[in-house]
Amino acid sequence: MNAQAPTHDSYDVVIVGGGIMGASTAWFLTDNPDFDGRVLVVERDPTYEFASTTHTNSCMRQQFSEELNVRISQFAADFVKNLRAYMGGDERVPELSIRSFGYMYLADTIDFADVLRENIKVQHAAGAATELMTPDQIKGAYPFYNVDDILLGSINQVDEGYWDGGAVFDWWRRQSRERGVEYLTNEVTAMNRNAAGTKVESVILQSGEVVACGQIVNASGPRAVLTSRMVGIDVPVEPRKRYSWVFSAEKPLDRDLPLTIDPSGVHVRENGGGTYQAGGHPDFDPAADYDDFAMDHGLWENHIWPVLATRIPQFEAIKVQSEWTGHYAYNTFDHNAIMGPHVAVENFFFLNGFSGHGLQQSPAMGRGTAEMLTYGAYRSLDMRRFHFDRIIENRQIIEKAVI
Repeated sequence: MNAQAPTHDSYDVVIVGGGIMGASTAWFLTDNPDFDGRVLVVERDPTYEFASTTHTNSCMRQQFSEELNVRISQFAADFVKNLRAYMGGDERVPELSIRSFGYMYLADTIDFADVLRENIKVQHAAGAATELMTPDQIKGAYPFYNVDDILLGSINQVDEGYWDGGAVFDWWRRQSRERGVEYLTNEVTAMNRNAAGTKVESVILQSGEVVACGQIVNASGPRAVLTSRMVGIDVPVEPRKRYSWVFSAEKPLDRDLPLTIDPSGVHVRENGGGTYQAGGHPDFDPAADYDDFAMDHGLWENHIWPVLATRIPQFEAIKVQSEWTGHYAYNTFDHNAIMGPHVAVENFFFLNGFSGHGLQQSPAMGRGTAEMLTYGAYRSLDMRRFHFDRIIENRQIIEKAVI
């Protein structure tokens, strides 16, 4: 890393991490007419080679068991479909859409089928278009599936599927810079608090500069705890390895493949052009080293491919085109977002632990964090359920639809 020096010695908001969450927060701050402060985003790797943001499936869904998670994704859908309008009508901004092939949850047990039936009540109450499907209905709509062991399916084909997360990420950063946000290639290595320990007064950069800050946002992805420990806080977030493969099929399917969540946990989706993207992880799923992106080559042969070929027999003859390992910022407490201010270090804000939901949740999370930084309260979606204090008080939010 060729560290850059900051332009100023003081910023109103310092964001630690320039991935999708940091970029969203910075952009929404610039888009708020009531915020006129100076913003610094510190990113250790401007190539984002190993960032969760660039290893994403780039899909969104509304099939959650928590209403707030449903509404968060609904805002993401609106934001993506109206990106140019949200960005002030800037004609350089592309018009985006969502390729709504839907997520197909497949239940092979009575208990999981009951979970799908309960989840759909929450989703319908929030306005989602989820439908339950019997095995015969699934086979009729998607003849390529083997549904011999399936009891029930769940799918939503409205605003649920692939979207161009990379374009949104790029434009958040580009427009933020044009509006005065400073993106710095550097790393925060320590933080200084006031005598009472109730506020972060400054951050120390790897290059040695000390930068004063009014508020600080931990948007460090899988490295969240490394940042929080700088002020004596343990946040229950760790990196978990998630493996992805893009493959072509000798006999491509004759229609779009929904993002299919097999009961085994393996997932696969349409990728376009006769290619498909699959993902999964081993049953043994420990925390990974922060720099461990080694591929588990045996996982494909021994687990992923056999599951795919059983569920979709046309996938018996396929060829892997590319593969990679990414990290989930895994919230070990309850797999949901951790956000809002700390109860003791009052100007330290969390934006962590998305457990694989981060890209689709980034518009609402950035907007909400920007509101909290500006007003000390939410003006759109009330995100207080996700605040850090629930961890101190041991109040879990159990999201049943985690992939």
